[in-house]
Amino acid sequence: MPSTSELEALYRRRGAATFGARLRRWLTPPAPFVMNPAEPKDFPLGRWNLYIGGAGRAVAGYINLDLFPMPGVDLAADAEQLPFPDGVFQRVECDAVLEHVRRPEQAMREIQRVLAPGGYLHLVTPFCHPFHEYPKDYRRFTPDGLKELAAGLEPVAEGWRTGPTATLLVFTIEYAKLVLPFRWWRAAAHGVLGWLLFPLRYLDLLFFRTARAGRIGNHCYLWLRK
Repeated sequence: MPSTSELEALYRRRGAATFGARLRRWLTPPAPFVMNPAEPKDFPLGRWNLYIGGAGRAVAGYINLDLFPMPGVDLAADAEQLPFPDGVFQRVECDAVLEHVRRPEQAMREIQRVLAPGGYLHLVTPFCHPFHEYPKDYRRFTPDGLKELAAGLEPVAEGWRTGPTATLLVFTIEYAKLVLPFRWWRAAAHGVLGWLLFPLRYLDLLFFRTARAGRIGNHCYLWLRK
């Protein structure tokens, strides 16, 4: 399991301005997924909005909360015990976090507590995705599973953020790295396969239009209203 210092060092390396860091970013292949253009993004922001799990990124308009104090984090706290009064946030983003939470039911109770009446919650979770520890990885979700977890909130939109082609590409790259014995070989395989395979990701723009995308979808999303 990565330690706090290891995770912080990872985020700092990603954003470093040294020549070596810039070279790594230039050589890094494009992501093996394309976002679903039909996913809604226009639900209103309020005066106060909460982003859970945004370490290493800038999230304008939100209080950025994560488990550890890292670059981009405004407040270090546990999602299972949010340090805010009831009903204060008009919008809460919880993007690829619930798989890392030991007690997602408790985290969801806390999110519902701090969400204002009429406010919106945006959940994104993996379904078919490799194991990844940040710092732990406990579970996977389906859209129906998210609805059960968020019982008491009204679903207003759902779908797949990243589709079956993303699943195929991610697992192909991870499988190649799994069978290689040396770290630099794995890094090279990640780069080479990433550049070779990424054009296939656009096939998901076709799958998003069908009901079959969820059979082996990569990440699902759910918008809910309190």
